[in-house]
Amino acid sequence: MKIQAAVECDPAAGPGLHEEEALRRLRRIGPNELPQAPRRGIGRILLGVLREPMFLLLMVAAAIYLAVGGIGEGLLMTAFAGLSILLVVMQEARSESALEALRSLAAPTARVMRDGRERRIPARDVVPGDVLLLADGERIAADCVLRRAEGLSVDESLLTGESVAVAKRAAAPGGGAPDETEDGDATRVFASTLAVSGRGVAEVVATGARTEAGRIGASLASIEIEPTLLQRSLGRIVRWFGALALVASVAVIVLYGWLRGAWLDGVLSGIAFGMSALPEEFPMVLVVFVALGARRLARLHVLVRRTAVIEVLGACSTLCLDKTGTLTENRMRVCALSAGGARQALDGEDGTPGGAFASLVRVAALASARGSIDPMDLAVHRLTAVGAPAPASASAQLVREFGLTQEQPMVVRIWRIDGRLHAAAKGAPEAIAALCRLETAEREAMLGEIALHAASGSRVLAVAEARIGDGDLPQAPQALAFRFLGLLAFADPPRAGARAAIDAARRAGVKVAMITGDHPLTALAIAREVGIDVTAPPLTGARIDAADEAELGRLVRDARVFARIRPEQKLRIVRALKANGEVVAMTGDGVNDAPALKAAHIGLAMGRRGTDVAREAASIVLLDDDLGHLVAGIRTGRRIFDNLRKATIYITAVHVPIAGLALLPLLLGLPPLLLPMHVVLIEMVIDPICAIAFENEPVEPGTMEQPPRHPDDPPLGWPQMLVAFAQGALLLAASLGLYAALLAAGQPVDLARTLAFLAFAAGNLMLVRVVGTRGATLAALAAPDHRAYWTVAGVAALVTAACVFVPFLQRLFRFAVPPAGLAAAAVATGLAAALVFDLAKTLPAVQRVLGRRRPASLRPVPGDCP
Repeated sequence: MKIQAAVECDPAAGPGLHEEEALRRLRRIGPNELPQAPRRGIGRILLGVLREPMFLLLMVAAAIYLAVGGIGEGLLMTAFAGLSILLVVMQEARSESALEALRSLAAPTARVMRDGRERRIPARDVVPGDVLLLADGERIAADCVLRRAEGLSVDESLLTGESVAVAKRAAAPGGGAPDETEDGDATRVFASTLAVSGRGVAEVVATGARTEAGRIGASLASIEIEPTLLQRSLGRIVRWFGALALVASVAVIVLYGWLRGAWLDGVLSGIAFGMSALPEEFPMVLVVFVALGARRLARLHVLVRRTAVIEVLGACSTLCLDKTGTLTENRMRVCALSAGGARQALDGEDGTPGGAFASLVRVAALASARGSIDPMDLAVHRLTAVGAPAPASASAQLVREFGLTQEQPMVVRIWRIDGRLHAAAKGAPEAIAALCRLETAEREAMLGEIALHAASGSRVLAVAEARIGDGDLPQAPQALAFRFLGLLAFADPPRAGARAAIDAARRAGVKVAMITGDHPLTALAIAREVGIDVTAPPLTGARIDAADEAELGRLVRDARVFARIRPEQKLRIVRALKANGEVVAMTGDGVNDAPALKAAHIGLAMGRRGTDVAREAASIVLLDDDLGHLVAGIRTGRRIFDNLRKATIYITAVHVPIAGLALLPLLLGLPPLLLPMHVVLIEMVIDPICAIAFENEPVEPGTMEQPPRHPDDPPLGWPQMLVAFAQGALLLAASLGLYAALLAAGQPVDLARTLAFLAFAAGNLMLVRVVGTRGATLAALAAPDHRAYWTVAGVAALVTAACVFVPFLQRLFRFAVPPAGLAAAAVATGLAAALVFDLAKTLPAVQRVLGRRRPASLRPVPGDCP
């Protein structure tokens, strides 16, 4: 097919720019990108921290100490304020860096001609003078003049608000940029619009802020994204705690001053209680977990485009997968031919078709674009390279093409060969049969051949040709008298890891369904080969069209194979599954898949073969189209949610003893135990534990043998809060009980405070491990993958020891050096108080609250929602 290759090479594309010239223009004109909202740099993060209630309380306490002569305490509080700012800024800057890296991964690309070769480059590197290659499903990178347009239509709703696609045509040869008229617009395409059909070649005339989108879209950068459901949920909890802390702090100040006449101590105690009751870690934990969680998923080649999807990724209960390219390799080869009632199997692509088979392959090659990336076109041309004849003359020229459409799933290409016109058609057998006006007997014979090929898992295309007499070209292929030539069967082997991935999904309680446009028998054969549970006959698009919503809900409940499905029918499938209570993940790669991808809880686009439209509609992009990475992503999503739940339980639990130790001594008539500086010291430990230790917690054993969690199950609901209060109450009772007992025994206040603080500190560090595992804590204490925890715990222990034993710090914190025996007893008391909860963790009800569910294989009714 060398002659055909030369004929189909589009002169409109030309060699494009030289790489050196493109780089010079890029340096001179600047990158092709619109103004963006400024990244949250250190300054913006710092301003956000300074507005936090916790920081304001901290500064008020420092000011009071300085005002009344407590220079050491005031300076220490100021130093703590600086350290607090440093920690938060470092954590949030780390999150911003993670998000920035993800944004660079999600950056759009463009196909250009450079140095005579087609290249895919970042869209920001496109410069005026570049030659863009356009195809359906791609977002246009810059304002351009069309040099060639083949059935090209563009969605310009971003600029005009009109949802109807606009037909485009090529500008006159040699013409420059057209005037900004309605007629000129027909030969121009604009940055950020979408090609929805056809192909084209365009020359870039404007980039970046100089484009039409750049002139009107600068304000988009200032739009704030609304908070997610999880952010709103945790925000409400913080507000409730904040209101409680405010009321209680005022009450502490009034009671302390009224009962004891010590208003200054009352103010300091009120501030301490307010700081202890504010769970300001919630927002910080959510930001860190979501940003770093998305970064973890990116390492698995799972790009999260909208971080809110992390909330539901681990809850996925139904996974709807394309067959081609997802379950199969999308590397087609022609494995069999059918023509004139005969059949020829091809071993690899080494066979040499002869007779009617040679004519069949020759016409199929004429109907297949040489520069196409379609795997079937590539397979046909590989076959022609080993034996099928090329067009009859070097004068063969392509004069018209009728592209694939939803209404007509076929391609018709008209050639001029030796001065005569020939039409070659290939496509879905039903469409070609209608085009050829086959009689009933011929149609039934064709369907019998298709069934034989489909039963082995092959995809089938039909081929036809027509001779065109003198006169004008037809406006539609139906005007021609086509002759049916035969069928091509294509083999597309399953991906090597597809079966293992589906087995893993099944063990995790995720139902897997396959959706394809192929013949039902083809779909059924591939589904069985990759291990999908086929619990009902394939559900076809025709059956879906005939069903109302209620009936469709019943049909999709058991269906695992959907065949002969059109893209718009995917949307009905998604809605029916959602109505059944499923959390749906849907894959797609085409323009028409976008509605279904948006409607699914988790829209999954293919990173390599997916169109720009599909990638932008999806919430997740599989960068290498590997199903195994998707299942690994579900596992990581479950881990992220589990660790977020552990962190929120810990935050709630640890604030119970902090608030109690700040308030209860006052109510019991005891000397103050915790002052503001003590609360800040504790917060210095809590923040890195939440942000570092819990985020790095390894996945729980058996996580992928459990069914998905219910999507309405929050990380911190009332059951989790009750468990947290119980854990916190145990630690509070131990620390406060020790404090009261020591005072009753006549021990000095400073010594009693020191030992109670040691008990609390030890119990707090052990509480992290108690919350961090659903099993026995001591058995998992030396387990691997806890390096982050031991680092944080070691630093916390050293800081606590310094506060107790360094004289200057000892005086500031009003501590005393305890006897070794009493210190060991205090530490043991705190550890025991935290470990007592391990007895409760043996109860099934508590295990369910902590997130453990029965293995998926033990659910009573397979297919029920978790």
